[in-house]
Amino acid sequence: SEKRWKTTWSMKSLENSVWENNSDVEGNWKEAGRNIIMPYLEESYDVVVVGAGHAGCEAALACARLGLETIVFTVSVDSIALMPCNPNIGGSSKGHLVRELDALGGEMGKNIDKTFIQSKMLNESKGPAVHSLRAQADKQDYTSEMRRVLENTDHLTIRQAEVSELVVEDGVIKGVKTFSGAVYHCKAVVLATGTYLNARCIYGDVSNATGPNGLQAATHLTDSLKANGVEMFRFKTGTPARADKRSIDFTKMEEQFGDKKVVPFSFSTDPASVQKEQVSCWLTYTNEKTHEIIRANLDRSPLFSGSIKGTGPRYCPSIEDKVVKFPDKERHQVFIEPEGLYTNEMYIGGMSSSLPEDVQDEMYHSVPGLEHAKIVKNAYAIEYDCINPRQLYPTLEFKKIKGLFSGGQFNGSSGYEEAAAQGLIAGINAAMEVKGREQLVLDRSEAYIGVLIDDLVTKENHEPYRMMTSRAEYRLLLRQDNADLRLRKKGYQVGLIDEETYQAVLRKEEAIQKEIERTEHATIGGTPEVQKLLEEKGSTLLKSGTTIAELIRRPELNYEDLAPIDKERPELPWDVKQQVEINLKYEGYIKRQLKQVEQFKKLEAKKIPEDLDYEKVGSLRIEARQKLEEYRPISIGQASRISGVSPADISVLLVYLEQYRRNSNS
Repeated sequence: SEKRWKTTWSMKSLENSVWENNSDVEGNWKEAGRNIIMPYLEESYDVVVVGAGHAGCEAALACARLGLETIVFTVSVDSIALMPCNPNIGGSSKGHLVRELDALGGEMGKNIDKTFIQSKMLNESKGPAVHSLRAQADKQDYTSEMRRVLENTDHLTIRQAEVSELVVEDGVIKGVKTFSGAVYHCKAVVLATGTYLNARCIYGDVSNATGPNGLQAATHLTDSLKANGVEMFRFKTGTPARADKRSIDFTKMEEQFGDKKVVPFSFSTDPASVQKEQVSCWLTYTNEKTHEIIRANLDRSPLFSGSIKGTGPRYCPSIEDKVVKFPDKERHQVFIEPEGLYTNEMYIGGMSSSLPEDVQDEMYHSVPGLEHAKIVKNAYAIEYDCINPRQLYPTLEFKKIKGLFSGGQFNGSSGYEEAAAQGLIAGINAAMEVKGREQLVLDRSEAYIGVLIDDLVTKENHEPYRMMTSRAEYRLLLRQDNADLRLRKKGYQVGLIDEETYQAVLRKEEAIQKEIERTEHATIGGTPEVQKLLEEKGSTLLKSGTTIAELIRRPELNYEDLAPIDKERPELPWDVKQQVEINLKYEGYIKRQLKQVEQFKKLEAKKIPEDLDYEKVGSLRIEARQKLEEYRPISIGQASRISGVSPADISVLLVYLEQYRRNSNS
């Protein structure tokens, strides 16, 4: 990359140089100054990424893999892909995000496949729409493996430094400055600062101005953001204590095993490579004694005393929050999870807290199995600065600063998976901006990532946003098992998926369709062999001929059950067979959702001019006019999802836009 050094007079440095070189003090000041290079440099890159957490890693890798010279800044190289809270990837709806990210060309799925120590498919007793992968990670392995990937990616530079200022000219990003004074010129910037901006870790009366895990906070960038008109929020999250495994009595807990057959997160991971011995997690519960300890000390909790100002996540509350908000609950689940194979630290999931140290000690010791637990790390809450995400386009570019993108908890979300998904999209679109190509927008009918981003930029979020399956209207179509079929093509068009991988998914698509068609036409009669199998499976016997597809549609039967009587069945990979079965069993529901998507797409296709003056739209209610002016939606579909904009307002807007277009064409 291009480097230009600024020379600056420094009497102390000059003096040291003169004496070290035994130069004549009086006669050589000018010559010494000419030869000294001070560490205030300027460099030029295509893209600057600020932050190397889960969002920053995905953004930086996307840009570098697309051939752009990229530099990623971190306050500590040891915090690359850090997992400061829970030691797992995936979970309900979050597993969907990871598989979608993988389908688009991201790294998180591949990384957890290499570093997991336990894996489970959640919600298997329910329908496929809510099946979600979740894997326990070896934290140290996860971080070091992701760092290795970044360090060995072409076009990618890692730099430990604190970015303190944005360089913006006429509403266009031109670069960043670090706290040391160095300037890095660029064509696009991705902000992925996580929970580090003006971070403050708190428990009881203790308040430390640090980032997570005691790492350095970033204390200067917020001022620059505000100076450039960016609206900031103050949010809070928290983490529970860690205990020494040797001091825990697991005989009082329920052992939680991983799946016997592990399904990988990444579609490119060989399933055989992830079938390995797994470690156990453990389940215990709080009790009335635990709750009494908490209630007796609420006045000492910074969460309730008012010393914590930030808004916490509703769907991941602290244990004191749970006790106050759910007083009728006699107990709450507590998951004891290993932090990795390298350590005896155990994560006490479900009991995050900001209570004082002595209260924490008493509280944790009241839980069965933790009576004699030795606490390795205290629980704490962390407050941090983030933005109001309504300032972003669905591309995750700031509306008022061209070339400035953002992703992750900086956007007001929570969770590693939400962060990584946004980081990938922000990185892709920063690259598209630099290359002069059309940016990528996933809508709500295409991906959970589309739901996540649309909710952030369209809805009022006054607390950290968490992804849930219930947020996705078309979740039967957006299953974790078909993410490659939905999104590989988009990853290929962007340039993150290679030709071989793309052709493989096309062949898979073709194989699924051919097998569905075969089962629809493959007839079968009520032979003794068929009737015997049906009887064994508790299924109604045949009175006349039927098709294999009709039998698969029966709730008590599946594709594999029919193998003994399906004589023409071809040899197919397990994931193809899975798709055949799901598509046949849920055909009616899938068709219904596809029709709903058609209507949704029509509204999304009706674009709203960027310069539309809502004051000229007659009959719009005042609230709707104010909200539309504030959000500046890009389509009628997005406008319809804004709180305060009614269906009647949308009808008025549609009529006005039709007249607007006629006048523009004439």
